[in-house]
Amino acid sequence: KNVLFHSFSTHSLSKHSTSDARNMTRIIPTSTITFLLSSLSYNNIMPAASFSQPNNVVVVGGGIQGASVAYFLSQHPSKPKVTVVESQQIASAASGKGGGFMARSWGDGGSTQQLHHLAFDLYEDLAPKLGCKTYRKIPVLSVQPGKGAVERALKSNKMKGYMPSWLDGNIGGVSVMERGTESAQITPKEFTEALIHHSGADVMFGTVTGVQLNDDDEITGVCLGEDGDVVNCDAMVVSAGPWSCAAEDWFDGISLPMEGVKSTSIVFQSDDEVDASALFCGEDYRFGTHLEVYPRPDNSIYLCGIGGSEYISTAELKVGAYREKCLANPTRVQAASDSFREMSATYKNSCNGPDITQACMRPCPPDAKPYMGQIADYKGAYINAGHNCWGIAWAPACGKSMAELVMDGESKCIDLSPFSPLRFTKQKKGGRGRKKRGSSVGEQW
Repeated sequence: KNVLFHSFSTHSLSKHSTSDARNMTRIIPTSTITFLLSSLSYNNIMPAASFSQPNNVVVVGGGIQGASVAYFLSQHPSKPKVTVVESQQIASAASGKGGGFMARSWGDGGSTQQLHHLAFDLYEDLAPKLGCKTYRKIPVLSVQPGKGAVERALKSNKMKGYMPSWLDGNIGGVSVMERGTESAQITPKEFTEALIHHSGADVMFGTVTGVQLNDDDEITGVCLGEDGDVVNCDAMVVSAGPWSCAAEDWFDGISLPMEGVKSTSIVFQSDDEVDASALFCGEDYRFGTHLEVYPRPDNSIYLCGIGGSEYISTAELKVGAYREKCLANPTRVQAASDSFREMSATYKNSCNGPDITQACMRPCPPDAKPYMGQIADYKGAYINAGHNCWGIAWAPACGKSMAELVMDGESKCIDLSPFSPLRFTKQKKGGRGRKKRGSSVGEQW
């Protein structure tokens, strides 16, 4: 069997078998509604008379978004059974390699403002509750390439308390972007693992190849492995980052275009205490970089914005591109190292590094908005994916809103209408009543 099982709870699978999904009522009365749903609020997609609360939910994907969904499902008063299906390990992709920066007001004026605000507040509440040690408020500086700005900044009253000691090389300009009241950071791997642990969710490692449906197109399970072994459930949430677009093959007629942006990041480790000011750097044409620099509580400095990103198509993602192995670009590692050492004499003189070189992908739908909501015409089918570069920053808000949608039939904390999974779907759903959807291609979530 192409399935490994590990439990974070004291309950066995046998004690949580799903109820008979055939007894559940349908959600969408006619397929013609498909064309209209993209403009409707997902807060109101399920009439109260039709909605029935699931007992057994599978979350596909063990990154920070899937972990957030699992955690908030576990906090619901009904206490559904929650299973997370993941292929490699928890936080194996971007959630284990991202920077973990968040800014409350950086989405103001757009549809994602609500995600920024709610998630920022939730992090401040959840991080200590979950025992996370890496969360902290942090100021942010804007830095331009050039020379002479360090000396000027050190003489400026406006910059007192914000200039980190390691920013002591050549820069052409520096100013304060955020003073550390509405900007923060967390190491995302720590937060993801804490969410899974405190959710009590079961974690299964295996291959997701499709879904099992009854004759009324209600979710009754997810299929694992080439043999199609079934994990029973009466609801499922696809939350597998860029690879979530594979759900196009599981549900007739839905279009989930996705581009994976593969980027390199590096980490310098120091034995000395590292001052906590993050940097957003202007384009440095000498190195082809626009660095983002995040000092962390463990005295490391994380760098991204290295340039030279690769763009991975939907077709490539659907067959698992870079899911099992995603390596750094050596040329960009060198460029980023040189660019950082130009602005930091401390690291230029005393640090060989970088100590970690890595790469990951951020999932980008064509309009840079996530897919969040019900997959229409299929009862118990939901998606939460495509959160672009803000997937870590938004995670708690997305998890909370999706848990509300799954368990209560509507999202109360977030208006999900701008994020409809159907906004790129142009054709009606095809044949109905298929027992299983998906193909056995040996993919691993």
